[in-house]
Amino acid sequence: MIHTIGGGKSVEPLRQRVCTGLAGEVVEIGFGSGPNVPFYPACVTRVAAVEPADRGWKLAASRIAASAIPVERSGLDGQHLPFPDDTFDAALSTWSLCTIPDPGAALGELRRVLKPGGAFHFLEHGLAPDEAVQRWQRRLDPLQQVVFGGCHLARPIVGLLTDAGFVISELDVFYEPGPKSQGADSLGVAISPW
Repeated sequence: MIHTIGGGKSVEPLRQRVCTGLAGEVVEIGFGSGPNVPFYPACVTRVAAVEPADRGWKLAASRIAASAIPVERSGLDGQHLPFPDDTFDAALSTWSLCTIPDPGAALGELRRVLKPGGAFHFLEHGLAPDEAVQRWQRRLDPLQQVVFGGCHLARPIVGLLTDAGFVISELDVFYEPGPKSQGADSLGVAISPW
């Protein structure tokens, strides 16, 4: 389902924005069907793709084949990354933290595998900035989790990042077109401190 919803042309400008500035070795959690692959900058040397769904990996095959950047399936669970400490120059996640059962554990793992000063590029939907919308998100969250495979509407993305020790260096919070309860997005870069 996310392949269809999150793979449309309307979100390509957002994918372009979140991938801008990625460089070196990158770990991407929630790789899905690879919709970010066409937007990796040429200065990315390798992508370690973490994706639990075999179906997503199969759907990504044509995008991976068309890319000059090597992409390797390198893990199944963002909460337990199979890499040594200080491995990656950058990390990427797009609309993934909403479904990870323990986002704090996943962010802790990203901090562990990022080199000091490494950049985590994120595009996530979560808790809206407006109280009226937050109330609707909290009401709809249980249904959202059932209908959309565990997706949470009301996760406080910025709070999760700062609680994990990241320092936000860039942040844009905005609503996507459509119901505000579904599309309160945070797009930015968070740094793993030295």
